[in-house]
Amino acid sequence: RNSARFVSVAAVKAVVSISSVEKAAAGVQQQPFLFATSSSSSVKSSFVTAHHRLISGFVSTTTPGTTTARNNKNNNNNFQRRMRSPEIPSILLPPPIGFDEVVVEGKGKVLQRENEVFYNRPQVVNRDLSLAIVREFQKRRKEEHENDTDQKTRRGKGMYNKVPRESKIIAHLVSEREREHMFATKETTREHPATTKKTEDDEKQKEWVEVKPGTFRWQVVGAEEKRGTAADAAAAAAEQPKVIIEEEEEDEEKKEKPPLEPITILEGMCATGLRAIRYARELDDVKCIVANDLDPTAALAVENNKEYNARESEEVKRRVDKIVTNCGDVRVVALQHEKCFDVVDLDPYGTPSQQLESAVLAPVEGGLLCVTATDMSVLCGNNAEVGWTKYGSYPLKARYCHEQSTRILLAAIQSAAVKNRRYIVPVLSTQIDFYARVYVRVYSSAVNCKAAASNLSYVFQCVGCDSFELQPLGKVEERSHERTGKTYTKFIPGKLSAAVEHNEHGDRKCHNCGWGMNVGGPIWSAPVHDKGWVESVLKDVKESSDERYPGKEKVRALLTNCSEELPDTPLHYCLHSMAGTLKITPPTLALFRSAIINAGYKVSGVHCNQLAVKTNAPSNVLWDIMKCWEQEHPAQEDFKNGKSPGASILKKEPVVKAKWTRVNGAFSKAQMAGETRFPTNPEENWGPKNRATGGRSNKREISSCTAPNTKNSRKQAKKKF
Repeated sequence: RNSARFVSVAAVKAVVSISSVEKAAAGVQQQPFLFATSSSSSVKSSFVTAHHRLISGFVSTTTPGTTTARNNKNNNNNFQRRMRSPEIPSILLPPPIGFDEVVVEGKGKVLQRENEVFYNRPQVVNRDLSLAIVREFQKRRKEEHENDTDQKTRRGKGMYNKVPRESKIIAHLVSEREREHMFATKETTREHPATTKKTEDDEKQKEWVEVKPGTFRWQVVGAEEKRGTAADAAAAAAEQPKVIIEEEEEDEEKKEKPPLEPITILEGMCATGLRAIRYARELDDVKCIVANDLDPTAALAVENNKEYNARESEEVKRRVDKIVTNCGDVRVVALQHEKCFDVVDLDPYGTPSQQLESAVLAPVEGGLLCVTATDMSVLCGNNAEVGWTKYGSYPLKARYCHEQSTRILLAAIQSAAVKNRRYIVPVLSTQIDFYARVYVRVYSSAVNCKAAASNLSYVFQCVGCDSFELQPLGKVEERSHERTGKTYTKFIPGKLSAAVEHNEHGDRKCHNCGWGMNVGGPIWSAPVHDKGWVESVLKDVKESSDERYPGKEKVRALLTNCSEELPDTPLHYCLHSMAGTLKITPPTLALFRSAIINAGYKVSGVHCNQLAVKTNAPSNVLWDIMKCWEQEHPAQEDFKNGKSPGASILKKEPVVKAKWTRVNGAFSKAQMAGETRFPTNPEENWGPKNRATGGRSNKREISSCTAPNTKNSRKQAKKKF
């Protein structure tokens, strides 16, 4: 058994005899990731070099066939579990010449070589979560189809069709009949008057007749009388009772609803194609997966990975053949195939802002749009001016910056959608490790686009304390007409919060400490999760095996936290930050949450910060609770007599008296059940990796970086001397 545990948390390379792995594979649990490396262009018969992750500890080898075991005690106890190690000979086939690594994740396997194509192991949670969400989307889509609640997708036809005739993708997305309708055009030919055949009306005598003041018509003599007679006949026929033919009704009933087509998926930036391969091998009812990338090296890598996976069996070959590789700009692909994909997945290296304008056009009615943003320094306010240029929103550097990142991303998607008369409905919005990931459904409606402004708000953040106020950008009101009494919808601008506009410290001042306020946003202030979706996906993840979701523990913990969040309370407060403002020791999180509940408000945790609380209580109530705690655990007198924001808060007596009686609502269901909510990372340096070099050396060979009088050129000049 010890000889089979050949992997390390630091991803140490281990050389293990295949024979020893075969003997012990049956008694060792399976790992979620596997890198198999051959020491030469072909796999040797007796040795395989592997990188492997082991959550509960790691084993490093010194010589082939021997191992040295060490335990890692820092990991969470609930997250310490060993998974079965697969039999390498039966799972991994010899790689093609020139490849020395095979990445195994779930059922997908991709070839890797010298960081030629980007691959990031920490995003296994991203891929697992996407698979779970797409499965739930297929389930909801089927229910909507059966209940006739799905919306019909209307694509542009004729001159309004944007799909080029030479497109190789469209044949895999829609049926032949649909393509004929899309490319159909009205051919109108004007014949020469000399060759036009004369009709009976042309031979009759015509005259000019004034049909209305200033408008004359050239028509046959007596046509008005005939027209009046025809109108009388039509009126008489309308007065007669309508005869309903039973046979016609039976024919209409016999018309069956067309069957639900399998889903089509667009992966805009596929890199190695691992996500597309996992979609193809692990999802059912998939018609086509378009794996697109602008880099030709990535497109070639997808084809190599398809061939490598197809060698396993005929069933795998049938599944991976659904992947259509395309080398091009994802913006062009999305614009040319408007409303042709059921699922659109964007996972760029950096910001997705340039692709949002076109990405919102690609999904069908009610389609799923999945977007990742990894530029967290921008979204969290470290480079706020860059955030404004990319997302049209000014991020604030505050304790809620990680939740703010998801809401800014949603606001940017909504802004791109409304320009095309589309709107979004968030399903799940998360901040994981070093990136934000959101899942939204896209619909078309001009009325809902007008109401979209009510989902956005500006943020007034105090520069002295943690207090913040939200200013809605728009508001929707239902009004009744004075004379008719009919109700109608009115879209009006949002009104400034009373706490910001007028208080004892003056206009636009924090009503808690009296300091000024910064303005950020707009951000998405409506609910970011669909509770029904989250609970259904969580149930599926809990009931699934470890092989189905390699990062199951973290996915389960993330969904558990999201399911317990308050839906209608944007942003959150950090308990330790509030205590730091008052220079006091903070109460326990359970006591603080109990005091909020005893004051008559709701409270929950946050999926991206285990020390934060999300509550509908106003900021002055939270500060009153902290002031009551300070009375029992006083701060230093020198601090109280100062002019800091915390001193200004403590000078006022609390209006709300805190009750520290513990209540059951202070603990979430997951806490009471003893479930892990924030598992530790499985290994060190669990974060973003370097951009793919495309087979080049690590030194960037770009002219702009080595141009004269630049920082890089000066460094290179110094090295020469």
